[in-house]
Amino acid sequence: MDALYTAVATATHGREGRAFTNDGRLDLELGIPTEMGGNGQGTNPEQLFAAGYSACFASALGLVGRQAKVDVSDAAVTAEVGIGKEGEGFGLAVTLRVELPESVDAETGRKLVEQAHQVCPYSNATRGNIPVELVVE
Repeated sequence: MDALYTAVATATHGREGRAFTNDGRLDLELGIPTEMGGNGQGTNPEQLFAAGYSACFASALGLVGRQAKVDVSDAAVTAEVGIGKEGEGFGLAVTLRVELPESVDAETGRKLVEQAHQVCPYSNATRGNIPVELVVE
């Protein structure tokens, strides 16, 4: 792959530290969620992954929508990223909830979401590695 852009971020002190990008646009406190025994202060890697995946998938949906000449510009993508024990370690699972404009019929919407799942870089990175469920609403 010939990278068009490379994001650079650094994290210190793991889940209870800080994460920041080299350009200073992102600089935030990390914290363990209360559900995992933490104090819930700060954001966590799963939230960051969910934000990135939902934004990326929405862009992919826009691309395939434009190619199909279907306006999906008002679509909303919500990513739910779960973390849990898996064997000796931990694993992730994702549900992508895609809310399409009312003007898009169910069959067309489902096809566009499936196509977006084929071109989205996050979907390509996770395919075969973690379960990703697509829900069209």
